Amino acid sequence: MNKCPLCFSSSNVVFHRDSRRHYRRCFNCWLVFVPETFHLSHADERAEYDKHENDPLDAGYVNFLSRLVTPLQAHLQEGARGLDFGCGPGPAVGSMMRTSGFNVKNYDPIYANNPLFLNEQFDFVIATEVIEHFRHPALSLAQVWQCVKPGGHFAAMSKLVMSQQAFANWHYKNDPTHIAFFSRETLQWVASRWHATLVFLAADAFVFIKGSY
Repeated sequence: MNKCPLCFSSSNVVFHRDSRRHYRRCFNCWLVFVPETFHLSHADERAEYDKHENDPLDAGYVNFLSRLVTPLQAHLQEGARGLDFGCGPGPAVGSMMRTSGFNVKNYDPIYANNPLFLNEQFDFVIATEVIEHFRHPALSLAQVWQCVKPGGHFAAMSKLVMSQQAFANWHYKNDPTHIAFFSRETLQWVASRWHATLVFLAADAFVFIKGSY
């Protein structure tokens, strides 16, 4: 019942408990995950997202996203095509990239459900504060990766697990929609499976570069 949702290993233990839910850590890929029994209903999850105020005109939010967007742009060729995966109700990343001359499409299963975009391949895919929401990270990450062209980039932002002690006091785990917590070890595991190059752009920003086949 508690197989890891990323690597499907049964080798995992309780990493932390609080009054609302349990968190388990996989010994194979090191993902920390919330078991499915503690997941919100889809309606309650949507209600939580509707509270978010990710305004592309908010200077503070734009500055936050710049930790990923600015260094990523240095990796890309002028006019590169991209997909903002999990863009949310205020697709700030797409707006920032378009301002810099990049062509970006928006996808979100709730707010911009354009499934045909998932059949395309792009020079880059961006997912900011998205992967920690994945109910099925193996499936969702595979979906993202197939949208990346050979030689392309998958750039993401998500706070990373540090020590067990730090996790116990970590505000990030308290968001009820956060159910998959990655660490540097988990990201390295993913990169190895994908035969990708992993580059850290900031403490919570990183990019997977697909090989040119």
